[in-house]
Parts: sequence; C-alpha cells; structure tokens
Amino acid sequence: MKKLIAGIAMLQAAWALPALATDYTIGAAFPMSGANAEYGEVFSSAANMAVDHINADKKLSGKLSIVYEDSQALPAQGVIAANKLVNVSKVPFALSAFTGVSKAIAPIGNRTKTVMVNGGGVGPDLAVLGEYFWNTIPLADFEVRAIVPYLVKERGLKKIALIYVDDPLGQSILDVLGKELKAAGGELVGSFSIPTTMQQFSGIAARVRDTKPDAVYFATYGNQQVQLVKQLRDNGISQPLVSYSAVGLPSMLSLPEAKGLIYTSQKMTWDKDDPQAQRLMNDYKQKYGKEPSAYVLNYYNAVLTFADLAAALEKAGKPVTGENLLAQRKATKTFKFVGATVSFADNGTVQSPIQINDVVGDGTSKALAEVK
Repeated sequence: MKKLIAGIAMLQAAWALPALATDYTIGAAFPMSGANAEYGEVFSSAANMAVDHINADKKLSGKLSIVYEDSQALPAQGVIAANKLVNVSKVPFALSAFTGVSKAIAPIGNRTKTVMVNGGGVGPDLAVLGEYFWNTIPLADFEVRAIVPYLVKERGLKKIALIYVDDPLGQSILDVLGKELKAAGGELVGSFSIPTTMQQFSGIAARVRDTKPDAVYFATYGNQQVQLVKQLRDNGISQPLVSYSAVGLPSMLSLPEAKGLIYTSQKMTWDKDDPQAQRLMNDYKQKYGKEPSAYVLNYYNAVLTFADLAAALEKAGKPVTGENLLAQRKATKTFKFVGATVSFADNGTVQSPIQINDVVGDGTSKALAEVK
C-alpha cells in the first residue's frame, strides 16, 4: 500500500512539472567560400541577427541555433550541403540561396519533408519547386516587369542590350526581359551569354557597343558582376547600366564605376514607428558597421518565420517537424515581417512591392520609384 501511495505521489509530482524546454537547430546552405562568399557573409549575418533576437525574446521554449554548410553557390556542392543538413544535422527547416543551388536541393526537401526557404535566388521557376520550398524574396520576373516600363516610358531607354550568365537565373531573365520589352514598346537589341567563371569582358563590351543600346542590363552575381561593370566602363560603355537585386552588395555599391547604376530590389521600409524595424536597423549597424540590405531583410524574416511557426506548434502541443511547419504556414493568414505584413501564396512565394534604386557611389543607393 505504501508503495502504491508513493507511486501515485510521484506521478502527481511529474504532472505538476512544467513542459521541458526544447532547443531547435535549423540549417543553411550558403556560399561560405569561393567567388560568392560575400553573399554568404551577408546572408549569415542576417540569420544570426534573427537568432539573437529570437533567443533574447524567448520566443521559443528553448534556444534556437543555426548550422551552416558551404554550398559554394554550386548546385553539386549545394546537394552535398543539403544532404548533410537533412541526414546528419536532422534539421526540419533550412535556408537556401542562388537559383541553381535551390533547384538542385529542392527535391531533397520535398522527399524528406524538410522546409527549405530561399531569400537570395530570383529565378522565376523557384516558384514551382514543390510545397516544401518557399521564397521570401520577389522573383526575377517581378523585378523585370517592374523596371521595364520605368526604363522605356519614364527614362526613354527603349533599346536594351543584355549580358547574362549562362545558368538558370540568366536564362530566365533573358526570356522575361525580351517579352516585357516588346510589351512596353522597347526592344532587346542584343543578348550575350557568359560562363559563370568568365572574368575578362573586353570582347563582350565590343559586341555590346555594336548594338548601340540605350542601356545595358546585366544579370550575373558576385565578383563577376564587379569585374563586368569595371570592364564595361573601361571599354567605352557609357550608357546607363541596369540590373536586379544581386547588385545590392557592399562591393558593388562602393564601386566608383557603378555610380548611377539602376537596379531593382524589394521595397525596404524602416518605419520609425515600427520597433521591430528599428531594432534590426540599430542592432545590425552596431554589430556590422553598416545598414542592413534587402538580403538582410529576406533572411532575417525567413528565420522569424520559422520562430513564429514553431512557437505556434509548441502552443498547440505539436512537434516541430517539416510537415507540421508546412501545415502551420498554410493555416497562418499573415506574417509580421520587418517592413511589411505579408502572406504566402499557395506556391510558397511572398510577393512585395518592388523598389527601383540608383547607386549613389559612396556605398549606398537611393530609391527612385516604387512599383506595387
């Protein structure tokens, strides 16, 4: 009898204990080395800042951490990185970047029911990679559709030459740009593909000059885009240069030859009445010595999305798995991102207003127009 009473007392004591805290690990397949390592530095700085804020606010029962694997911005290496995150680190949620890498690793997420979220790649076909692949960045078709009417109708730049990297991103921009220019009354006067490893562009510049364009749109990324802009200017291309959100990096914004470059990005709003936005702005500047870019917003918001979904699952008493994260996202109408309240489309893509920017030449840019 005494043993029975003691057993009941132990059960009652156990029931009275609070639920044990659960620590969570998410993953990221970023280029941490190689020609595109600058992107990895920016992306990871944003994700780390989000983790700091989530843990400081105790949004989850335990601590959140991130494990990084190096994709080198290469599809094959990205697959290796994603497999390590899924099979070794056992993460339910992983960050991705770059169109080619994202297309290569999305099947891994769909097969293992692991959520993968892109905040950097902008190829339009990233919207159709399966329900476990999400995007927190407007894709290239939105960026191109936003800037073409501005170039043709407001700036009178009707004849556009395109230089594009020969990969899924560049090929998609080639397709969208040609269609949008025709619809707006403009013309694609020449298109020139370049390998991802190319670093000498004097020959390309000569071919571009022959088309006599009003402006030159380029679609590449990383150190290659820096060399391209330098060499276009050195080889007599004086027309306005135009690009997409990939140019929003310190190495490009501080490049003297990039002054006056026109590029698109998602709209960035730093409302003084928004404490979340001000917190990110102030803490990021204090930690990294510069203002956060659109990429910082994307990956900060991506990690916040995980925390919001995981917190909701904890409240409902459900395990934080990829399958449950997907179900909770579908059941959540809106998310409070820094800068905006957004919703996810059925295909897992966030749509937001596009901002057209001008590179000032001192490491910053200014907004020229907004397209909703």
